[in-house]
Amino acid sequence: MAFYSQLLHCSFYLSVLMMLFSVNFRLCSADLSSDYYEESCPKAMYTIKNAVANAVWKDRRMGASLLRLHFHDCFVNGCDGSVLLDDTSDFTGEKTATPNSNSLRGFDVIDTIKSQVEKVCPGIVSCADIIAVAARDSVAELGGPSWTVQLGRRDSTTASLSAANSDIPSPLSDLSDLISNFANKGFTAKEMVALAGAHTIGKAQCSTFRKRVYNETNLDSTLATSLKSNCPSTGGDDTVSSLDVTTPSLFDNHFYKNLVDNKGVLHSDQQLFSGGSTDSQVKTYSTHPVTFHEDFASAIVKMGNLSPLTGSNGQIRSNCRKIN
Repeated sequence: MAFYSQLLHCSFYLSVLMMLFSVNFRLCSADLSSDYYEESCPKAMYTIKNAVANAVWKDRRMGASLLRLHFHDCFVNGCDGSVLLDDTSDFTGEKTATPNSNSLRGFDVIDTIKSQVEKVCPGIVSCADIIAVAARDSVAELGGPSWTVQLGRRDSTTASLSAANSDIPSPLSDLSDLISNFANKGFTAKEMVALAGAHTIGKAQCSTFRKRVYNETNLDSTLATSLKSNCPSTGGDDTVSSLDVTTPSLFDNHFYKNLVDNKGVLHSDQQLFSGGSTDSQVKTYSTHPVTFHEDFASAIVKMGNLSPLTGSNGQIRSNCRKIN
């Protein structure tokens, strides 16, 4: 009896130790960290930053495009690099989804960055992390805030056309839909307004704002005339106009100043200042640029933590456009 009692005693403690190890492993594998590549690829951050600087120097709009890639990646099944995948015989990727088709840019820049990073440390840095870092560096290049990017994401081995079509907010959304859409991802209305500030850079296609230009009355008349000259009532869907008509290539708070003056290009943007619950937040950001920068940085770090693949999940793709 003493032998069996001792055996049960040891088995109990062994089970406890294994359980603690299992829990600890899951916690460690799920955590992202700012120094994830410090030893495995110490040149990664410099390599990405230099490539982004070169890309933005050649094309200022590319900064907005790389930031948008990060958003469109994270809002579809988490920050897993799925937005970069080309279609295969097994799945249709996210590039042809309505919010992305003939709209998302920067894939070639990510390819270039990945190639350069692979040369200094092959098989180490994920495409998902490259997108996250490139977004931060793009904003900084355009005069915006910087932030500490949490790293350690792995890349997905599939993509979802249906999720891309359903989860990415529409430029035609009303305020209630926007609040609900972001709440589904764990964001408050305040964080949603802060993230919308990404539209202080970049451009929009005529097809995304035509209805606003020709049908809505809460649009500055001078701006309406200007937009109509570039966006006819029919045709010209792919012609583009700046989302921030004041300082389109600077990451500043003029986006919010424009909303206060009814100069939001997209219906969804102007909804943030349309007599609703987010008006006060827009006013705050319109007069306090530092507050906007701080809140944007905080919100985008949170966005970067949306359901990352870590540990043994996913893979480190050698080519961001296809699985290994």
